[in-house]
Amino acid sequence: MVAVPIADISQQTVARIRSALLDWYGQNARTLVWRTPPGSKARPDPYRVWLSEVMLQQTTTPHATPYFQAFTTRWPTVNDLAAAPDSDVMAAWAGLGYYARARNLLACARAVARDHGGAFPGTEADLLKLPGVGAYTAAAVAAIAFGRPANVVDGNVERVMARLFAVETPLPAARPRLKALATRFVIGDQPGAEHADWPQALMDLGATVCRPKSPLCDRCPVAFGCAALTTGDSGRYPLKVKKGERPHRHGIAWVLRDGEGRVGLVRRPDKGLLGGMLGLPTSDWNAVPDVTPPVSLDWHDAGTVEHVFTHFSLTLVVHVATGEGDFLWTPEADAMAGLPTVFRKALERGLGGWISPSRTTAAEAM
Repeated sequence: MVAVPIADISQQTVARIRSALLDWYGQNARTLVWRTPPGSKARPDPYRVWLSEVMLQQTTTPHATPYFQAFTTRWPTVNDLAAAPDSDVMAAWAGLGYYARARNLLACARAVARDHGGAFPGTEADLLKLPGVGAYTAAAVAAIAFGRPANVVDGNVERVMARLFAVETPLPAARPRLKALATRFVIGDQPGAEHADWPQALMDLGATVCRPKSPLCDRCPVAFGCAALTTGDSGRYPLKVKKGERPHRHGIAWVLRDGEGRVGLVRRPDKGLLGGMLGLPTSDWNAVPDVTPPVSLDWHDAGTVEHVFTHFSLTLVVHVATGEGDFLWTPEADAMAGLPTVFRKALERGLGGWISPSRTTAAEAM
């Protein structure tokens, strides 16, 4: 069958799709720790909506959930978060990746506390004035927390639109068109619960039915309006440009212990990858094997670890030693809990391959 041209989908069909999806969402909404269920009399807490949306950028729901619970237990309001030391928030963020988001999180919380009396502004325009808040987050908070009509488009929504309209332009070039198509479903200009439910309904449809692979078209409440379904290959959409090969880098990480069970850490520069985070001393991540260590000690090779970032993969050779130096000396357990994943991997490797002075002496005597 031939896909229905986009221009042929009437506003009546758009309204029918919207009504069917909202009805479906009322019965099938996911239970999420940051969500106010559809039909609830309770109003969503803008702080929780904002925090969840920031965490969910580039992060899956299962991975973000325990972090959200930990944050809201430790800092239950935006004023609490605004008053938190940078180091505590950065440590609590470790493992969520994209650490610039944690810095922006603090900057935004402090702006809300300082300039808005601890209450988030309720319009997209005002939300966009907050530090670190982009177009997507502003639309999501305005819609979900305040019931404002807003066009909230994440990866799930892009996929639903690409299939509903059988968009042949591949991602990422299709993004402006997909966003424009999603705008057609934002109906009305007065605040209301439907505006809060609509983006969440689209997201849930994409997450549970209109999945990236093997979409469950027989369970879809809007299959009647899906142009991709008429092609017989819904899973083909959205089209994507094949990604280039991810570059690979190499480096060295030094795991230094003192005689009290502590690990020597450093604070990384505020700008750049893992900016502002605690980390192990490392070489540049394009290092040659003869890089000079941070202090002159009897270093031993403890093996290597592999890690994949969004834009490159990394092999770190881990060297270990016992000694002293000008470092941030941190108990091993605290270091393990607070380090970003790549450094936690290296620390685990280093502690597993660490050679004590007595073991070294005994080995040399054999």
